[in-house]
Amino acid sequence: MVVMILEKVPVGVRGELTRWLLEIKTGVFVGHISARVRDKLWEKCKKAQRVGGVTQIWSTNNEQHFQMRMSGDTSREIVEFEGLQLIRIPRCTTPTPEQKQTPADS
Repeated sequence: MVVMILEKVPVGVRGELTRWLLEIKTGVFVGHISARVRDKLWEKCKKAQRVGGVTQIWSTNNEQHFQMRMSGDTSREIVEFEGLQLIRIPRCTTPTPEQKQTPADS
């Protein structure tokens, strides 16, 4: 089983993926394809992503029973921890109004 999530990619790329996978929701594709086709689709999506992002998840024989990879501007990142793939949501680097206040403002 393969799941691909495309964010802000050209419509043509989504059309290409519909030849191999089902688009169950805008930008979310699911199907059962060979490892070779999976890797070819990954390369095609990476080349066409521009400002968006691509996430791919597939079944495999490991402890989690799946593996994943991300490329581009996604709101999360994959972190390897003791052989497991975990998701980290990076902290917002934009200062909040409280952080913007200087002692002179108080």
